Amino acid sequence: MPTDVPRRRGVGRPPRLSVEAIIDAATRILQDEGLEKLSMRRLANELGSAPMALYHHIRDKDELLVRVMESQVRTIARPDLPAEPRERLIAASVLLYDLLAERPWIVEVLTSDNLIGPSALWIVEEMLDAAIDYGHSPDEAHHVYRTIWYYIVGNLIIRVTSARRRVRAGIAHQDQVVAQLTTATHPRVAAIANRWAELNARESHRQALAAIVDGLLPSRRSATPHYTASHTAPVATTKRPERQGSVDPSQLELFISLCIPPYGPPTELSVSWHPIMRT
Repeated sequence: MPTDVPRRRGVGRPPRLSVEAIIDAATRILQDEGLEKLSMRRLANELGSAPMALYHHIRDKDELLVRVMESQVRTIARPDLPAEPRERLIAASVLLYDLLAERPWIVEVLTSDNLIGPSALWIVEEMLDAAIDYGHSPDEAHHVYRTIWYYIVGNLIIRVTSARRRVRAGIAHQDQVVAQLTTATHPRVAAIANRWAELNARESHRQALAAIVDGLLPSRRSATPHYTASHTAPVATTKRPERQGSVDPSQLELFISLCIPPYGPPTELSVSWHPIMRT
């Protein structure tokens, strides 16, 4: 009977490389293994090629990561956003959060290596446009965007980091510490200690973003609809809102209640995205 003999890998030229093949392989590594595992050598092994061969197509890792981010943006459908400035700003903020939550490695790229995919800036444009349509100056609109961006980045970094830590260690150290507190020293925390992990895992970013937007966009006293070049539906805006010397207590309470608890890992968070690494 014939015996099975392992095939030897043929000697010859390595598989033909292309920019598309390199980007696809890098995306798989980032989605499945995370940013920590992405290196030019690891990528070359995935493609059955030599590391130096990659540099004939990709200048360096920075260019690779930007290209991967750009390829991901092209797969995302651009939805119609509400015409009313406040609703548009909330919708764009939630969309940005959700897209990054599905691809957390991008947050690492954007924050650690200062790289960005230009195609994704349309969301930033929508956020700035909404704030300006509401009545803010361009500088104030940038402050609105930046405040929302810091919340999104901080929330996702904490969630992703906590999720990885739980996978490695099981019960989080924070949960153990909270469980040992007593009503004599920490009555409020102890009252919810048995639900601490559950509460931290709750998805509350939509309510939090709405509360942040409401805090950043003061109430207007009068408004007249008008049309903008980028939105065909009427946009409620006119006079610049007068700045108030105090904050609506109800809005402040909502904001604090949503933002104070340390965010733990989400119940379902795809850790399929992670950015830049230099080797």
